[in-house]
Amino acid sequence: MTLQVPDALEKEHDETVRLIAAKLYESGKLTLGQAAEMCSMKKWDFAEILINYGVHYLDESATADLNEFQKASGK
Repeated sequence: MTLQVPDALEKEHDETVRLIAAKLYESGKLTLGQAAEMCSMKKWDFAEILINYGVHYLDESATADLNEFQKASGK
């Protein structure tokens, strides 16, 4: 796929691709692996990038389970 972007964004190519991949992951259009591949990154490195764009790596049910576990374990 080719995406035409304004010249101003060409200087920020990698960041633009990361933003698009993060939002496609957030919307469920791409898996974590697919989004990471789009950015030529490993999954775990891309998961760290998601934070920069306000995208949660864990879905809401997993986050709720983690919170319940932490409460039960006294953390």
